[in-house]
Amino acid sequence: MYTILLLAAATGAAFLLFYLVPENMANVVLVYILALILVARFTSGYCYGVIASLFCVVVINYCFTYPYFALNFTLTGYPITFLELLSISLITSTTTSHMKQQSQVLAEREHQLMEAEKEKMRANLLRAISHDLRTPLTGIIGTASACIEDDASLLPQERLEMLEHIKEDSDWLLNMVNNLLTVTRIQEENASVHKNEEIVEEVVEESVTRLKKRFPEADIRVQIPEEPICIPMDAILIEQVIINLLENALVHAESVEPIELDVTETAQEVVFCVRDYGIGIKDQETIFDGVPMDTAPSSDSHRGMGIGLTICRTIVRAHGGTIAARNHDHGAEFIFTLPQEDMNHETIISNFDH
Repeated sequence: MYTILLLAAATGAAFLLFYLVPENMANVVLVYILALILVARFTSGYCYGVIASLFCVVVINYCFTYPYFALNFTLTGYPITFLELLSISLITSTTTSHMKQQSQVLAEREHQLMEAEKEKMRANLLRAISHDLRTPLTGIIGTASACIEDDASLLPQERLEMLEHIKEDSDWLLNMVNNLLTVTRIQEENASVHKNEEIVEEVVEESVTRLKKRFPEADIRVQIPEEPICIPMDAILIEQVIINLLENALVHAESVEPIELDVTETAQEVVFCVRDYGIGIKDQETIFDGVPMDTAPSSDSHRGMGIGLTICRTIVRAHGGTIAARNHDHGAEFIFTLPQEDMNHETIISNFDH
C-alpha cells in the first residue's frame, strides 16, 4: 500500500512538473528518486524497492521521453538510468533495513534493562517492607504482652507509657500501609495519575496539618509565594509525598533547627524543597531505592527509610516531575518538581519505576 500510494503521488507530481517545466526533465527524475527513498524507508526488505525502481524506469520511458506514451529502451544512456535508479533503491533499502534492525536491537536491550531495574526495585521494596513491618510488630507484641503479664505490678504511668509506645508503632504501621496502598493504586491504574487543578498553598497546608497530628511538637517553617499557584496534580498523592519527605527529615535528620519547606515557581514548573539541618545523606545514589537506611537494632529502628522515599519518586515521576536528594553545608534537602502545564490532563509512565 505504501509503495502504491508513493508511486502514484510521485507520478502525479511528475506530470505536474512536466506540464509546468517541460524543458527540465531532471525534476521528473528527482521526484521518482524521492519516491524510491520513501519506499525504501517505509517498507521492509528489498522487494518493494526493486519493484518501484522498475516502475520508475518504465514510467519515465513511457510518459516523459520522446516518443511519448511508447516504450523505447534503445534510447542512448537509458540502461544507465535504470542502473542508477536500481542502485539508489538497493542502497537506501539496505541502509534503512540496517537502521530498523539496530532500532529493534536497541529497543530489546532497553526493555531488558527496564525489566532488570523493575526486578531490582521489587527486591528493594520487599526488603524495605519486611524491615518496616517486622520491628514495629515485634515491639507491639512485646509491649502488649508485658502489659498483660505484669498488669498487677505496673504503675499507671508505666502502663500509659507502654500504651503510648503501642499507639506510636501502630501509627507508623498505618502510615506505611497508606504508602503501600498508594503504590497499589498507581499500579492498578496502569501507573496513571488523574490530575485536577489544585492550589499549591492548600495542598501544603493540608500536608503539614496531617503531619502535625502525628508529630505535634514538629517545628516546620513553610515559605510559599504570596501569589496563588495553581497546577495540575493529584492532591492526595502530592500530600503523601510532602508528608513522607517532612517525616523523613523529622525522624532521620537529627536536625538542630526547624525543618524548612520552600515552594518556588518558574515558568515551566513548581519546585518543592524540604531542607533539614542535620547529619546529611550518606548514600545519595540509592536513597530512593527502598533500602532501609538504618539496619542497626535500636528502639527506633523500625523507622528505617523503608519505602517512603520510593513512593515519593513513583508519585512525582507519575506526575511528569523530577525528584532528587543532596547535601548542603549544614544538612540535606530533598527537591521535587511538578510541571506547570499538563497537555493531556493525564500523565502515564511506563513501568513502575520509570
